[in-house]
Amino acid sequence: MANTVIDIKSLTKYYGKHRGIEDISFSIEEGEIFGFIGPNGAGKSTTIRLLLSLIFPTSGEASIFGKDCFTEAPSIAREVGYLPAEVFYYDGMKVIDLLKYAASFYDKDCMPRIKQLAERLELDVSRKIDDLSYGNKKKVGIVQGLAHSPRLIILDEPTGGLDPLMQQTFFDLLREENQRGATVFFSSHILSEVQRLCDRVAILKDGHLINLQKMSELQAESYKKIRLVTRTPEANGALQAIVEMGAANMVIDENSASFIFRGDLNAMLAVLSNLKLQDLTIEEPDLEEVFLHYYR
Repeated sequence: MANTVIDIKSLTKYYGKHRGIEDISFSIEEGEIFGFIGPNGAGKSTTIRLLLSLIFPTSGEASIFGKDCFTEAPSIAREVGYLPAEVFYYDGMKVIDLLKYAASFYDKDCMPRIKQLAERLELDVSRKIDDLSYGNKKKVGIVQGLAHSPRLIILDEPTGGLDPLMQQTFFDLLREENQRGATVFFSSHILSEVQRLCDRVAILKDGHLINLQKMSELQAESYKKIRLVTRTPEANGALQAIVEMGAANMVIDENSASFIFRGDLNAMLAVLSNLKLQDLTIEEPDLEEVFLHYYR
């Protein structure tokens, strides 16, 4: 039986009167790549900052490796690698000096791993931080976060600034770390990243957890993407009936319509049989369309 790495119970954070997150509860098991998904402002970064004890909760509990996130943060930090959405460094330092300084906080020799990661990411460690592009600063953050071979890797919108080839290299690194035994907690609003990497996914909306599911189940759910073209002049009545049966994201354009459907497919087809159909397509929706259904 896998060990629980992250355990969150009824976690809530308010910034004055403004909502951060409300009553969030979930756990992540050892060895998972776990996706934390939601649009900007949903509360993803707030949750991560709470886990890292960068901010403190209004109420609720959170633990990592069975240790309380808010009373045992220094002990937890030794085994966590973190890559924030935005990276800020001492601009006057050289990259290698910054990485050596970061490595000095761990009771191990991180230099061989730093060298290996810098080569994989094509990062010139002899340059000064303020001479680097945004993408290269992100590479510094990746090296810093992975240098000590952490048991848990926490990533907050990690691929901003990386070109597509470097994104692929980064994903390869994450898979290798996961195969080594690391657990990965991955926050993103880029759905293709989630689809590519994650075992399970939590969907966040307006500070609330609205779904928690295995990625395979989410993709295999009985959602269908329907496109039709009809010669029936007055088809709106039938389409409205389909909405009441479980259709979402309905888009009507003259004599055509498209929508996502989750419900009794036979009953939907019975309604459509009353129309003079010129064309009908039924296929699996892509992951982005499924998420848009949740967000709306």
